[in-house]
Amino acid sequence: MPRIPLLDLLKSYGGDVGVFAGFETIMSYGDPFSEHLAVRRDAAVFDISHMGRILVEGPDSQELLDLLLPRDLSDSKDSVMVGPTAFLNDSGGFKDDVMLYRFSNERWLVVCNAINREKILGWLREWVSRKGYKASIVDQTLETAMLAIQGPRAIDYISKIPGFSGASSLKPLEFLENLDTSLGRVDIISRSGWTGEDGFEIVSSPSIAAEIIARLRSMGVALAGLIARDSLRMEMGYVLYGEDIDENINPYEARYWVFTRGKEGCIGCDALREIGRRGVTKARYMFRLKKGLRVIPRRGYKVLYEGEEIGYITSGSYSPYLERPIAMGYIKSSHALPGLSVDIEVRGKLYEAKILDYPLIKR
Repeated sequence: MPRIPLLDLLKSYGGDVGVFAGFETIMSYGDPFSEHLAVRRDAAVFDISHMGRILVEGPDSQELLDLLLPRDLSDSKDSVMVGPTAFLNDSGGFKDDVMLYRFSNERWLVVCNAINREKILGWLREWVSRKGYKASIVDQTLETAMLAIQGPRAIDYISKIPGFSGASSLKPLEFLENLDTSLGRVDIISRSGWTGEDGFEIVSSPSIAAEIIARLRSMGVALAGLIARDSLRMEMGYVLYGEDIDENINPYEARYWVFTRGKEGCIGCDALREIGRRGVTKARYMFRLKKGLRVIPRRGYKVLYEGEEIGYITSGSYSPYLERPIAMGYIKSSHALPGLSVDIEVRGKLYEAKILDYPLIKR
């Protein structure tokens, strides 16, 4: 089983080890609620080295990606991320949702979900072989580390590390490459994240990532694990592959705008156009339960209205910020009415919840 490269170090800092998407990684540092609130109120640093990092390089790189992605890449710019977008199947379902780093039209980094890394590697290589594209596909996941520093004060902390001050001028989704810092050379730093807060994501060697974490800890920045990362993304309505989206869910149902309307010639584009014409029978929404409840709606739990099943839950969590349980799921289009009170069945008991749009909190 692969493990994040800094696992032993983070264990020594109090990290609780668990398995996520086939990786041994850190789930929390003992108090996921405090870690969550640190991101909302100050800042925290996550090790997200489990995320797939696939380099696509060569003269035909952009042509390859333009075939496989439903988002138009023609107006993409160097040193600016593209996304979120997705690899789709022929039916328009999600093979994976991804972010791209564009270094040039001949060099891109695809950041994918850990659970789909082997699938996306195979998918890219299959189409290089089919079309005879001049492009190499290199998996860099196990050779590098990836960190996320997230929170309203992330910029204050990162700017205090000599050599990182230039990152403060980045706009959302912009990035710098080969940044020389007092801790060594950083491969990538981007103004991005998955928490709804301001912040940065960093790709570097594991040794430099360890130095960055140590420096941030010395400033009082909290460490956070994947349990807090999950509750943070839930508050914002961000999807998790394998829970909220998969190959049987399309972007219209997920209300996840990973495509450019009208794009032609890409895998899944014809299916998307047809889905858009006919409409969908279900759509993804959020659910907010009452304060004081400690039940967590789980994947597969039923959503009912006046005793009739109208949907199902895909993922749920307790929101430390809202101090209540929250969930995400799919509702029949006929009942996809934000503000409507419904019931969620949890182990045979009904709990009232309100259908809401995402995000559940404004940042």
